[in-house]
Amino acid sequence: MAVEIRELTSVNAGLLENVAPGVFDNEIRPEYSQAFLDDPRHAMFVAVDDGRVIGMASSFEYFHPDKPQQLFINEVGVAPPHRRRGIGRKLVEALISYAERRGCTYAWLGTDIDNRAGQACFSSVPDVEAPQTFLLYEWDLQD
Repeated sequence: MAVEIRELTSVNAGLLENVAPGVFDNEIRPEYSQAFLDDPRHAMFVAVDDGRVIGMASSFEYFHPDKPQQLFINEVGVAPPHRRRGIGRKLVEALISYAERRGCTYAWLGTDIDNRAGQACFSSVPDVEAPQTFLLYEWDLQD
């Protein structure tokens, strides 16, 4: 069976009950999934192989007072046994297409400088611009 790329919606959210290890960083929590799917500015596409989610890409659409709507691609994850098969690229392409349909003028993502697999994936997506270096500052608000 071929891998299918599907938009995750409240109708097919049950797909998240059968996810391969390594796709998400943490355990899926139903209340987080529902909140994500209830927000019309969030989007997720999943790669499904024989009923099992083997990859995902999530994003959110945002506005700013001086910019038109954009799509930030937040995470891309593919289960280790399924990497290097173009699944990540197809997931990112699905989000780019989604952004165009939503009227976004720009889509972007960031990755770690040492994430060679991510860089290979993202640079393979058609029409991508050259990567830029930037600094990331984070605040852990759980302490």
